[in-house]
Amino acid sequence: MQKNLHGWLEENGFDCVCIQETKMDQSMADEHLFGSQGYRAYWSCAEKKGYSGVMTLTKEEPLSVVHGCGIPEYDREGRFVLLDFGQWSLLNVYIPSGSSGEDRHEFKMKFLDRTLPFFKECIRKYKNLIVVGDYNIVHEDIDIHNPERKDMPSGFRPEERSWLHTWFSELFVDSFRVIHPSVQEFSWWSYRAGSYDKNKGWRIDYHSITPGLKDSVKSFEHQRKYRFSDHCPLVAEYEI
Repeated sequence: MQKNLHGWLEENGFDCVCIQETKMDQSMADEHLFGSQGYRAYWSCAEKKGYSGVMTLTKEEPLSVVHGCGIPEYDREGRFVLLDFGQWSLLNVYIPSGSSGEDRHEFKMKFLDRTLPFFKECIRKYKNLIVVGDYNIVHEDIDIHNPERKDMPSGFRPEERSWLHTWFSELFVDSFRVIHPSVQEFSWWSYRAGSYDKNKGWRIDYHSITPGLKDSVKSFEHQRKYRFSDHCPLVAEYEI
């Protein structure tokens, strides 16, 4: 596994780990891939090789696992896997990027609209839900290094930010903001123009929790020193 992910897992000993954009197909989906670190792996893979995909690692065996959201067009891209542990549930999600062109931005907006009933059903059905993932959307101006920009790339457009505002005002709580209500931190940096070294980033990765879990958030950290991709790991502690 690239960039010493195994070593990072051994060093930190997390109970659960959610990874997005694995780019691994079903032939590589070995439940025991991280068995030496004590994890079972649960996957949702894209049909297209080298594309998308999510993986959740857990040391506790879930009561049930759901692969996908029930919409074939999106489930073919491997964007959801949900683990139910009884007292709480964990949904790993990879929301599409719209940065490659207007057609993909339109695909992204339709995805947000069409999957919202699925998220609402998960809230209704599963107790104490945590939705972890790459949302590919900036929420507030503090979540981007240059909010004054005029070009409005996908990820920073009003229509998707409005969707995320509704998400956090009506359905979920932003775990990071529970602990750090006014701190500026980022989770993604472009590979271009030394963005990482200059800390010119965006916060587009989130832990969203149902309101009943708000008091369970004990810590939240962006582990900026670890770079397995153009994103950094998000590490949160919950007491459930």
